[in-house]
Amino acid sequence: MRRTSAPITPVDRRLEDRDIEADADAVRSFLEPDVIVVIGASRDPGAIGGRLFLNLLEGRFHGVVYPVNPRATAVQGVAAFPSVRDVPAPVDLAFIAVPAAQVVAVARECAEGGVRALVVISAGFAEIGGEGPRRERELLEVCRASGMRLIGPNCMGIVNTDPEVGLNGTFATTAPVEGRVGFLSQSGAVGLAVMDQTARLGLGLSQFVSVGNKADISGNDILSYWADDQRTDVILLYLESFGNPKRFARLARRIGSRKPIVAVKSGRSPAGIRAAASHTAAIVASDTALDALFRQNGVIRTDTLEEMLDVAAILAHQPAPTGNRVGIITNAGGLAVQCADAAEARGLTVPRFSEETSAELARALPPEASTEDPVDMIASAGGAEYAEAIRVVARSGEVDALVVIYIPPMASQAPDVARHIAEAVGSLDGTIPVITAFMSARGVPDELRAGSVGIPSFAFPEQAAIALAHTAVYGRWRNRPEGTVVAFEDVRADEAAGVLSAALGRGGEWLEPEDVERLLRCYGIRTPATERAASPAVAGEAARQLGGWVVLKAIGPVHKTDVGGVRLHLFGADEVTAEAAAMARRLDEAGERLEGFRVQEEIEGGVEMLVGVAVDPRFGPVVACGAGGIEAELLNDVSVRVSPLTDLDAGEMIRSLATYPRLDGYRGAPMADVAALEELVLRVSAMAEMHPEIVEMDCNPVKVLQRGAVVVDARVRIERVRSGNDR
Repeated sequence: MRRTSAPITPVDRRLEDRDIEADADAVRSFLEPDVIVVIGASRDPGAIGGRLFLNLLEGRFHGVVYPVNPRATAVQGVAAFPSVRDVPAPVDLAFIAVPAAQVVAVARECAEGGVRALVVISAGFAEIGGEGPRRERELLEVCRASGMRLIGPNCMGIVNTDPEVGLNGTFATTAPVEGRVGFLSQSGAVGLAVMDQTARLGLGLSQFVSVGNKADISGNDILSYWADDQRTDVILLYLESFGNPKRFARLARRIGSRKPIVAVKSGRSPAGIRAAASHTAAIVASDTALDALFRQNGVIRTDTLEEMLDVAAILAHQPAPTGNRVGIITNAGGLAVQCADAAEARGLTVPRFSEETSAELARALPPEASTEDPVDMIASAGGAEYAEAIRVVARSGEVDALVVIYIPPMASQAPDVARHIAEAVGSLDGTIPVITAFMSARGVPDELRAGSVGIPSFAFPEQAAIALAHTAVYGRWRNRPEGTVVAFEDVRADEAAGVLSAALGRGGEWLEPEDVERLLRCYGIRTPATERAASPAVAGEAARQLGGWVVLKAIGPVHKTDVGGVRLHLFGADEVTAEAAAMARRLDEAGERLEGFRVQEEIEGGVEMLVGVAVDPRFGPVVACGAGGIEAELLNDVSVRVSPLTDLDAGEMIRSLATYPRLDGYRGAPMADVAALEELVLRVSAMAEMHPEIVEMDCNPVKVLQRGAVVVDARVRIERVRSGNDR
């Protein structure tokens, strides 16, 4: 195999750095302004414009805030101006909270006045249909013509809790708490709810941005700002759509190596990429592609907002685990069992302690205590026992994280136990994450917040285990090598492009079998020797020329096996001729179209796998690998990644399959050539990246042999590349 690794070059990195800095500068205009106007500021603090103006005043904004209201001389004790053009200072940022029909005219006034940035709170744009999309286009045209940047429309505002800024530009009734978590929400209502919860949980925010319709400033722009923001350690995202997934992936990979990104993406739909004929497209759905995009780039995806906040509570205060071994310490055995079950169900392990660790625990705990993992110290355990157990287990080197569960037999004991836990965790110097489940109350006990140590506390042990499992996946991702995109030197991309162009010129949608073989061979992908035959007699002659055992396949039916369009293990011209004639009769009776026959060298042995591509309209080519053959969709054992794949991606997706043991010598079977399968996956990814005309590809089965891998059957669907294709 002739191949080279292709990581991002220094020149590429410099260009990307320049783009990130430009986007960060644009966001800085919003989050670090000196002069603000609120257009639509109201004397009524219960109105949106009134509440927003009041929040800016009460947030102790470090600069100047001017209210603009043509029907008032003063707003909440501050002199008002009839228009932004009358404000006696250059304006950095304007909040617009007027009826939708007036927004474009107001934006023009802002442009004429030299305003740098707009936050449009007003709704009534693309989200409502009708006149809304036209209004949004006009608003964006005004901004682009003048160089103004825009957040919204249809958003709830922005926050920067930096004491040097003091920007609360929202109409929320709860004041944000200062902290080190950046939060972006596409939904205003979700943003309000999460802001309220972060305050209740003691999870402070560095900044909050409600992007609304994302007409201009997008989530990727905000990520660029957070990439180097010294006040943001954890990033939370509530997403409803993606504008540029490829750019998101590059940003997430770069940022995630230093700062965890936790996302909730709404709209998990079972709908596939399209109503497709291939196994691959039937298996791979759009939400599956998003999961793959997140997984490849270190983004922690949670199912609920509560889980998102639970994960943030850990990562904002504790290090990410470097492995999946968890120690459990408790004074209630039943709760420890619940925690262990939840942990192992999510991919964590509860290991056996060494004899040395168990002996050290036995010296520190009562004789009745269990010194195995989970450690059950019995109900009488007090603060001193908790502290010693934490130190022994955490310093043993036998766990990567620790869950401490406590049910107070008497309420008066809880503060003492919490203090001892905090002191013990503080002595560990952040070597492993420690989280707690205090069953007395939801939230973090005051004693666990004391000093520089922040120890998350959960209402139930299962909740703690689920959140910890998410952080462990992230920790493993962050500590793995980056991987490289492989470039194959033996690929004949120009010849492959010619095959596709000629097929498109003939008006084809599915490539002819001969074109599929030529395409695969251009990318160094091995296929069996094959002859095409127009009749049973010609099929028999083809079998004679090939020699040895052959496979007979009908040309025409999509799922050939289902209609008797495949016959294996045939030998000689007479047998093949007879089987071809019988096959033609079966297909005619079934009403299936028959375009001819393929006589193919039989590849004996090996493990049948599937490798394919389906193009998602948002994420581009999605590469799939899984159990193949006629049971591909039945087993649905498939792993997917968004192209382009790195060498590490290919290895991980294969080894994550439930049926991977079949490749690894299950029950004494011969070991299959996994490296050859990895190479095939990478070559298919390279093909999909190079040729956007390929929208669906299904290699099934792929026979993975003791040496090498052979694509026994394949189908490829193509489309003309649409103008403006951003793949």
